[in-house]
Amino acid sequence: MTQRHGWIAYVGPFPFPSGTAGSRRMLGVALSLAAAGRRVVVGSGDPSPTQPTPLGEGDPAGNIAYVGLGESPAIGASVLRKAGRIFWSWGRRTVAWLDAQPVKPACVVVYGGSAQYLLRLLPWCRRHGVPLVADVVEWYDPRQMTGGRFGPFNLSAQWALRRLYPRTDGVIAISRLLADHYSETGRPVVRVPPTLDVHGIEPGAGSGRADGAKLRLVYAGTPGKKDLLGNVIEGVEAVDPGGTQVELMVLGPSPDEVRSMLGGREIPRCVRAMGRVVQAEVAVYLASADFSVLLREPARFSNAGFPTKFVESMAHSTPVIANLTSDMALFLHHGEEGLVCSDWSASAFSDALREALALAPTQLAAMRNAARRQAERSFDYRGYSGALSEFLGRLQVGS
Repeated sequence: MTQRHGWIAYVGPFPFPSGTAGSRRMLGVALSLAAAGRRVVVGSGDPSPTQPTPLGEGDPAGNIAYVGLGESPAIGASVLRKAGRIFWSWGRRTVAWLDAQPVKPACVVVYGGSAQYLLRLLPWCRRHGVPLVADVVEWYDPRQMTGGRFGPFNLSAQWALRRLYPRTDGVIAISRLLADHYSETGRPVVRVPPTLDVHGIEPGAGSGRADGAKLRLVYAGTPGKKDLLGNVIEGVEAVDPGGTQVELMVLGPSPDEVRSMLGGREIPRCVRAMGRVVQAEVAVYLASADFSVLLREPARFSNAGFPTKFVESMAHSTPVIANLTSDMALFLHHGEEGLVCSDWSASAFSDALREALALAPTQLAAMRNAARRQAERSFDYRGYSGALSEFLGRLQVGS
C-alpha cells in the first residue's frame, strides 16, 4: 500500500462517480491524488451512499471513498425548490459533514457550488487551519446563465470567480487561461486538464471505411450555448445532403431539439438524432466513429473551459474535427490527431469534412493511433499525480 499523508476532502454538488462531465472531472482528479498516495473522500451532491464507500480495490481506487451529502436538488424538484436549495442551504450539509469528522482533513478541495459553497467553506477552513483549494473549470458567460447578467446564478458565479476563489489557498485550473488568471493572485496554481483512466479504455477501431462504408461522425453531449451543433449539421448537409457518404450520429439532444437548432426544418438524411444515451453506450458510439466533431466560438468562456468530450474522443482513439479553442492547439494538430477547422462556421466545417472524405483507410488508421498516443501522453490521470503532489506540498499538506 502506498504511503498515507492525511486525507483529502473533495466536495461539490455533483453526482459521483459518474453521471456528468463534472463527475468525470472529480473522478480524474481524485484518481491522480490517490495515485500520489493521498487518501481521498469525495463528498458528492448525491443523497447516497450515506456512509463512505470504497470506489474499488487496490491502488489507486482503494485510496478513494465517496459519500453522498445530499446537496443537489432532488430530481424533478420545482424551480422554486431548486433555487431555495441552491441559494439558501448549499454547502451547509458539507460543512456539517466536515464538522462531524473525528479527524479533520489535511485539505479541502471544492469543485463547483459558486459563491454559496465558498461562503461556508472559507470560514470553516480558516477556523480549523485546513487549506482550501478551488478546482476551477469555467469562466461563465452571462448569456449561459438563467436570468442573464443580473440574475442570481450569474451574480453568484461571478462573485466566486472574481472574489472568492482568489481567497482560497490554491487553485487547480483546467486551462492555461484560468491558470494564468489565478497565478496573478499569488496563490499556488496547478493546471490539470480533464483526465481519464486512458490505459483502462480499449482503443476503438472506427468504421475503417472498408468497402465504401460511410464516413461516421459522432457528436455526444449537451450543446447548450457552447457547442455550435447547428453549424456542424449544416456543414455536413452542404457536403452530403442525401447521407450517401457521411453519417452524423447526434447523441444527447432529442430530435425536436435538433430540429429547433435548424430553425424548425426537418433533420437531414445525413444526420441521426439518437436523443439521450447512457454513458456506456456513448463510449461504444465513440469507438466506432471515424471522427468526433466540435465547433465553438472563441470567447472567454470557451477558452477558459476545456471540453471533456474532446478528451474522451481521443482516449477511444477517435480523431477530432474541430476549430481550436481553450488549450486544444496543444493536443490537436491538423492531419495528425484530427483535422482543424479554420473557424467555427458551417463552411469551414464543410472544408474539413471534404478533406476527411478524401483520406485513405491507412491515413485514418494513422490518425487513430496518433489520437490515442496523445490521450495516453496528455490526458491519463497518472500523468498529473506528480504535479498535484508538488502543489499540495507547496500548501504544506501532509508535511
